[in-house]
Parts: sequence; C-alpha cells; structure tokens
Amino acid sequence: MLDLLLKQSCILCASHNGGSIGICHGCLNDMPWHTGAHCPQCAMLSNGLLCGNCLNAPPHFDATHALLTYDYPLDRLLQHYKYRESLHLANTFAELWVNKMHPQSAIDLIIPMPMHATRLKQRGFNQALEIAKVISKKTRTALDYQACQRSKLTPPQASLPLKDRIKNIRGVFNCEKNLHGLNIALVDDVMTSGASLNELAKTLKQAGAAHVECWVIARTLPKQY
Repeated sequence: MLDLLLKQSCILCASHNGGSIGICHGCLNDMPWHTGAHCPQCAMLSNGLLCGNCLNAPPHFDATHALLTYDYPLDRLLQHYKYRESLHLANTFAELWVNKMHPQSAIDLIIPMPMHATRLKQRGFNQALEIAKVISKKTRTALDYQACQRSKLTPPQASLPLKDRIKNIRGVFNCEKNLHGLNIALVDDVMTSGASLNELAKTLKQAGAAHVECWVIARTLPKQY
C-alpha cells in the first residue's frame, strides 16, 4: 500500500515507475555512477591508491565519497535543481546517496557547504543544505549549518578557469565553533576542482576538527576522448 501511495512518474523518462525517489530502475541503471578505482582522498580516477596530486599537495580533507560522475543526465538534473528551484530533487539526490554510499568513518557532524547571504537571497535556498537535511535525518547524524559562514562574496567558482579557483576561494570561510576532535562530513552537490571543499576543510581543521571528509552527489572528471 505504501509503495502505491508513494509511486510517481520517473523524472527522466516519464514512466509510471518512478518509485519513492522519482527515478525508475531502467534510468537508475543508466545513471553515471562514480564506480571503479579512484583516489580515496579526492575521488579522481586512479588505481585505487592516492593519486599523484594528493601525494604532491595533500588536501585538507581526508576522504571523498562521490555518488555519481557529473555527466548526462545528472548534470541536467543538478542544473534544474539549482537554477529552477526544483527542491523536490534534494530528496532524490539524498535518498540515492544514503542508499548507495556507506562510508566507514564514524561521523559526528554534517556541515553543508555555506552560501554567502547575498547569494542565498538571490537563489532562495542553499542546495547543499537541502540535501544535507535529508542525509542527516536518514543517517541520524547531527547537522550544523550555522557553525561556518561564508564571509566574502566572490564570483561563482564555475565561472572561473580552474587555475583561478584556489585564489578566488582563499579565506572566504570562518568558523567560531569549537570542533575539537570531531569527525565531520562536508556535504555539497558537485565537486569540480575541490578548491571550495578544501578551503572549508582547512577552516574546520583550524577550528579543531580531527577528520574531515567530503560527501558529494557528483564528481567532475576529465573528459575522455
């Protein structure tokens, strides 16, 4: 009876078998899952060991868990979610993450990627926070979206060349909460260069966090031609 009540159309193919998350089994099989051997720290493709970049310049976060690769049709879904206020997709992304991902570390606190107040006013919602709310509830892990703030308004990372993103994001976060000894999961929708997550992880480590890992819906990978 519950399945019948929750049944809905698939958001990708419009079939009547979308289930409770809104995506049918056929479309789920075609999603660009982030599978195969990848770096455990940054989730880029590798032989399953730390990649050269993480060995040469270790990021401040300790691990990355990515559900999907930023590719079709996920890229369209995420854009629809962020720029067309399709808030129901937060539940879809979070449900998929909880069902598919099983990090081994015991997490004390979930912190979503903060959004500057001006940007939040423009968009109307923080896409990372909406996903984090559902993950927090499903995993019964504490959520804190006030511990860290984005204190500087900067151009969107996606609008900048990769080489400029580290400079753009430097020093934009602050955290006044004592996080001593805590294991923290940072939630965001997409990880591209990782500059924002790395800067936030640095801020959390400075506030005393013992372990910081990234929980993301999608990881951008280099195009293979």
